[in-house]
Amino acid sequence: MKILVVEDEPKLAEYLRKALTENSYVVDVAHDGIEGRHFAIEGRYDLVVLDVMLPGLDGFAVLRDLRREKNVPVLMLTARDKVEDRVKGLQTGADDYLVKPFALSELLARVQALLRRGATPAAGQDPTLLRLADLELDLVRRKATRAGQRLDLTAKEFTLLVLLLRRHGQVLSRSALAEQVWDMNFDSNTNVVEVAVRRLRGKIDDPFATKLLRTIRGMGYVLEDRKP
Repeated sequence: MKILVVEDEPKLAEYLRKALTENSYVVDVAHDGIEGRHFAIEGRYDLVVLDVMLPGLDGFAVLRDLRREKNVPVLMLTARDKVEDRVKGLQTGADDYLVKPFALSELLARVQALLRRGATPAAGQDPTLLRLADLELDLVRRKATRAGQRLDLTAKEFTLLVLLLRRHGQVLSRSALAEQVWDMNFDSNTNVVEVAVRRLRGKIDDPFATKLLRTIRGMGYVLEDRKP
């Protein structure tokens, strides 16, 4: 699932980006209210984490403009623990409120709760589930199955599979995978991507007749269901 973080404190923004990415979310970050409003309205996100005190436009103004366009769940962050601030945020359209400083475990719990509550299936599909052929990922329960069999994936393998599945049919380079899954610049001397892909393939493909994860020589990897 894709989350937008709008936070002007660089250290906190990076902390949230890393923490959410490690929990298998795809994350964009905006550092001021104007950029955050543009991203939130023009982009497609399952959740917005929105700070109240922002340069350019404050969080309340961003939220008001966003609510004129979309009903995406919004978790507001604030350093001010005043009842009137929380009431203003909720009345403006926030779905939840979290006061700084907060524990990461509480943030993740609130994110998961909002995603469960705010998920609106489109065309009969649940957006918390990703499917390709008989491969299925439950993003809320962090559960992966193929042909009804549970797949025992590590946290990095799950994150890698989420990225490949979200972009199924699209060839992803080793550098793109290294940047988005491991938050590292690709080094041709490291084989971390190849090792992870090989281990993932051993779990999602090797036990099954139909192969989904393919290596495109000289380009990267693609997850696709090739029909005979």
